[in-house]
Amino acid sequence: MLTGCHTGGCKNDGFAMLPLGWREMNYRGLRSTFARSLSTGSLAVLAACTATPPPPPPPAPPPVVMIPIRPLPPLGAAPNLILPPLASDGTRITINSGLSSKQALWNLRSAYNVAALNCQNPVYQPLSSNYAHFLKANKKQLASVYKDLDKQFKKDHGEKYIQTREVFQTQVYNYFAFPPVLPAFCNAMMTIGMELSAIPAKSLEEQAPLELARLERVYQDFYLRYAQYRSDVAAWDAQYGNVATALNRTIPPTGSP
Repeated sequence: MLTGCHTGGCKNDGFAMLPLGWREMNYRGLRSTFARSLSTGSLAVLAACTATPPPPPPPAPPPVVMIPIRPLPPLGAAPNLILPPLASDGTRITINSGLSSKQALWNLRSAYNVAALNCQNPVYQPLSSNYAHFLKANKKQLASVYKDLDKQFKKDHGEKYIQTREVFQTQVYNYFAFPPVLPAFCNAMMTIGMELSAIPAKSLEEQAPLELARLERVYQDFYLRYAQYRSDVAAWDAQYGNVATALNRTIPPTGSP
């Protein structure tokens, strides 16, 4: 018989042999332990039932930079042409600017000569025969103009005027034979040549500056297009130049090692 267990002080509930106070303490301990076990088990169940969150999405790729093609020179011209200087009216000062009527006629004759030699497309075949007819029909007028121009060169440039005259004439031929403009030049010269055949010799010098001005527009139009090309290239370089350079550095070179 245990000390402290008196009549009515012990219950037969599995702890009958323990004092009542001890039994109460053990009940409270069991309840606390059960509660802790229940709490821990609940957390484990909750943890097991909770889905693992998905990984964050990968960062968005950088935006694709669409770089347009760098502007190209008009009519296949070189990218580094030196344009004639600008006049006050916005046109370019060329070999045909500020000429006398006699020099305008001679430059026009030179243009006709260039067309007859260089416009080789079959559509331009009449140019050669038309030019020969032009020379024959205006032989006296052209000879007179040439003589007057020769005197003027001698007056302006002294005894060495012939060299100066020949340099100028070479510049005239080269001007009209400029390759990028040649197709447009040939078209214009076809029309102008047919009109020249209808002009009387006595009116040829008077009409020459007007016809030369029409031909000159072909070149002035090219200069406008080329100036626009330069402006477009400058804008492209400002917007895309650095990006294009950086991309070129990241692209490995091709070819055999």
